[in-house]
Amino acid sequence: MSTSKKSFYTENAPAPIGPYSQAVAHNGILFISGQIAINPEDGKLIIDDIEAETHRVMLNLEAILNAAGASFDNVIKACIFLKDMDDFAVVNRIYGGYLKEDGHYPARETVQVVRLPKDANIEISMIAAL
Repeated sequence: MSTSKKSFYTENAPAPIGPYSQAVAHNGILFISGQIAINPEDGKLIIDDIEAETHRVMLNLEAILNAAGASFDNVIKACIFLKDMDDFAVVNRIYGGYLKEDGHYPARETVQVVRLPKDANIEISMIAAL
């Protein structure tokens, strides 16, 4: 069994804002760092519309998955962090729209938090099987 570790980076997702990788693969499992709604083209954070924020987060995650040769079909676990649980229904609808409706959804938790990086309203991290 290989114990190699490989980091992934794509310009189609925001650059890390600290000492971490966008994603790291180890033994066939891809660990994607939490993504907030930073547009990688201009570096600006979308913060005034939870729908637009959620779509941007999912697009960032998709770009990182693609850089590792994967897709949302490979995701086995997601963690959603919300500043306001009142946004849950909107976020859930948008998140679900990026996944296949085949009954094999990733495991997931959604929690409300006091504060997120750059005062974002949502952050999502994922784990995928490669």
